[in-house]
Amino acid sequence: MANALQEKQTAPRALETVRHEFDELIDRFFGTKPRSMQRFHALLNEPAIESFIEGDKMIVRAEMPGVDPKDVEVTVSGNMLTIRGSREQQHEEKSRDFLQREISYEEMERSIMLPPGTSGEGIKASFKNGMLELTIPIPKELSTKKVQLQIENGGNGAKREEAKQHK
Repeated sequence: MANALQEKQTAPRALETVRHEFDELIDRFFGTKPRSMQRFHALLNEPAIESFIEGDKMIVRAEMPGVDPKDVEVTVSGNMLTIRGSREQQHEEKSRDFLQREISYEEMERSIMLPPGTSGEGIKASFKNGMLELTIPIPKELSTKKVQLQIENGGNGAKREEAKQHK
């Protein structure tokens, strides 16, 4: 019985050792992690963002699943908006003969440029279901404006209008 318990406990350790040795081999071969792997790792730690201008406001939405709102930080420095968040995930597996507990920590960060003349004043933030939404006032000259269309003679609409007037 003790032998079976020992085998169950050493199998995960053996896999961890193999993984660690493989990581060291890659690091020795490339000097550090390959550039493509560094970029891939960075992408995993950047929240997906959508931003658009709606009237006299800029709306920025960032997906931050699993992040507690108290672990979110929004800063503005000059015209750079930075969103940071962190999360902790715990996994515990209990079996009759063993207990395995894993805890992982992850930090994410994303920065975007704000339109010229935009300051950090008056930013409103809300967080719901893993989605951060920021509403940022923008200068009036940058706000969305509707353009009135002028139709010249020669367009189909103008000919129909002229035809109605001649009747």
